[in-house]
Amino acid sequence: MLRIASLGECMIELSESANPDGSAAGGSGAMQRTFGGDSLNTAVYLARSLPKGAGEVHYVTALGDDPFSAEMLAAWQAEKLKTDLVARLPGKLPGLYIIRTDAAGERTFHYWRSAAAARDLLQAEAAPRLAAALAGFDLIYLSGITLGILDAESRERLYGLLARLRQGGSRIAFDTNYRPRLWQDRAEAQEAVRRTLSLADLALPTHEDEVALFDDASPEATAERLHGLGVREVIVKCGGTPCLISLEGKQSRVAGETVAHPVDTTAAGDSFNGGYLATRLNGADPEESARAGHRLAARVIQTKGAIIPA
Repeated sequence: MLRIASLGECMIELSESANPDGSAAGGSGAMQRTFGGDSLNTAVYLARSLPKGAGEVHYVTALGDDPFSAEMLAAWQAEKLKTDLVARLPGKLPGLYIIRTDAAGERTFHYWRSAAAARDLLQAEAAPRLAAALAGFDLIYLSGITLGILDAESRERLYGLLARLRQGGSRIAFDTNYRPRLWQDRAEAQEAVRRTLSLADLALPTHEDEVALFDDASPEATAERLHGLGVREVIVKCGGTPCLISLEGKQSRVAGETVAHPVDTTAAGDSFNGGYLATRLNGADPEESARAGHRLAARVIQTKGAIIPA
């Protein structure tokens, strides 16, 4: 049975109630509470997409000892995610963000995460225990957001952890998922992403992020740069246009499914990653795996919210 781990942060999500025209109610109106996070989204869709009995997906993060953390943990367990590697830190809380929607339907995000429990996932006393627990896993998945929430010392521990796991036979999968607000400056993000890619076997970047972070002129330029860092298998997601697959000197394009009226594009890339990884780990070739990722993403963007009903 495959053992897969996804490392990152999941936050409490509050979204304002909408007026009949779709705009936010504003003022002191009611809010809907759920949770969200890119690495959690990918973990859920990966677990759902794996054939029954083919493997188990562990979510690796840190939560507090509060009721909201307990609810999140229960929801992940209901999704059949393994949560034995979720640290519970006394006195800590999860991060939180609020979604506001304007009259035109555009969404903006406001974050409270500077003291979130997930930032302490790789503190000095925790890193050796996590390294031992993840030894022998088949795949470790993480993203640029995973890097961005950690302080510099914790990131160094993460690089050491990934190197040790890879040396032990684990494969590392990485999605750049660049969010400028998580970084002091662009140079800091570039260095962290390069360090992580040098340890990765498989990369699932979005070309838009690579343009913002590295000024890549094309998906092909992204693939060439990543291969130069040692990444063997590269899948560049390109929004509504075909993704680029680059592996062993060969490149191909795989188109997604046409969605006439997307409802919510949240988690489109995360769900693609989950569908791709599950299909690829089950023995399919990259093209078939990309088609599976596209099919899943097409379903997700036709439903409101990051995680659609099972």
